[in-house]
Amino acid sequence: MIKETVTMSHKELDRLQIIQESVNRHITQEQAASRIGISVRQVKRLVHRYRNEGPVGLISRRRGKRPNNAFTPEFKTTVISILKNSYADFGPTLASEKLREVHGLSLSTETLRKWMLEAGLWRERSRKIARIYQRRMRRPSYGELIQIDGSPHDWFEARGPRCTLIVFIDDATSALMALRFAPAETTRAYMETLRGYLNAHGVPLALYSDRHSIFRVNNPEREGELTQFTRAIKTLGIEPIHANSPQAKGRVERANQTLQDRLVKEMRLQGINDIDTANAWLPTFIENYNKRFASPPRIADNAHLDVRHSEDELDYIFSYQAKRVLSKNLTFQYKSSAFQIRSESPRV
Repeated sequence: MIKETVTMSHKELDRLQIIQESVNRHITQEQAASRIGISVRQVKRLVHRYRNEGPVGLISRRRGKRPNNAFTPEFKTTVISILKNSYADFGPTLASEKLREVHGLSLSTETLRKWMLEAGLWRERSRKIARIYQRRMRRPSYGELIQIDGSPHDWFEARGPRCTLIVFIDDATSALMALRFAPAETTRAYMETLRGYLNAHGVPLALYSDRHSIFRVNNPEREGELTQFTRAIKTLGIEPIHANSPQAKGRVERANQTLQDRLVKEMRLQGINDIDTANAWLPTFIENYNKRFASPPRIADNAHLDVRHSEDELDYIFSYQAKRVLSKNLTFQYKSSAFQIRSESPRV
């Protein structure tokens, strides 16, 4: 007598045991349905198949067959063609978003990753061994701490000049608060970005930066002096905080990496090639980015303060200021140039 071997999955073996208990009247069909997680009607069907076919009757009829929801080869060919023509250097996550938003094609990131690997459009990146750092808790409230940084990069991919992106990001939510392209990372670039920030959001409680000379006087002989930018934010009542390492302001550092991927590709698709056009379009990008990446704060509170200064006062605060000694003939030196104050008093 030839014995037939039946191969069953663990799930099918569990189901077989429950159906056998039901057939042997050790449990009711209602109890069997509850244990398997199906309806009593489905249990009756399984019992009928078990009695007629034995354990084989409980094996899925779909085994070895193409799933009903499987993508067709034609669909896969279409997707790969679009990727090669428009998104050849996109990662699976961003490519999946663009296929859905622009082309109306919906498929999971993991499915797309598999197809891109097969087509040679993506290579798995080896993960570096992460160094362990003491994690700093996020500030609880929105606007309590804003991390700021400048990111020099070839943002226009040789279609335009290399430049720097000034980035302001909220510590509590990881939301982008302000972005501004500038030819270089300068005091003026940060002042203009902060001026726009004040108009849009109000006054944050603190700004968290690195120890760049824009934010801190690093000469020991000039200890206690303030840079132009720090003098301005202190006048506004904003606390300056300087990080001791890049990891300490990790949220803005990670945002820079994401922006150097996503923002570059978005501007390519939008045909943006210069700083002015990019700055005009950035609010649209910020809105979409925050919908995708921002998270709610621990405390649903807005810590921003109202701007108490007039526009004329803000003009003065964000101006370059320096102390000079006025000579008897009303002259002073500034950056190798001599200036004289004109007197309106009548001559004797």
